[in-house]
Amino acid sequence: MTQSSPDYTLLEDGAEYALSSAASGDGYLLQNKADGVSADLQGEDAARFRHDYDELKIRYPAWSADQVLAQLWDQGGYGWLAT
Repeated sequence: MTQSSPDYTLLEDGAEYALSSAASGDGYLLQNKADGVSADLQGEDAARFRHDYDELKIRYPAWSADQVLAQLWDQGGYGWLAT
């Protein structure tokens, strides 16, 4: 699924990463543009992701989309869920 899909709304868009939210509000699509892969986060993974995402946005409000999303992709372990 791509960020242009009608089922997802783009939330963050950087040069290397993008984040979209499911229209239903219960899932996220985290994309690594350079590698051409994405992690489709649903259920418990989506809830954990939202918590981690919110924490980073509060702690580092000046960080760019790429900084936040790269941190989640690499250090948060969400890159392991990518296909």
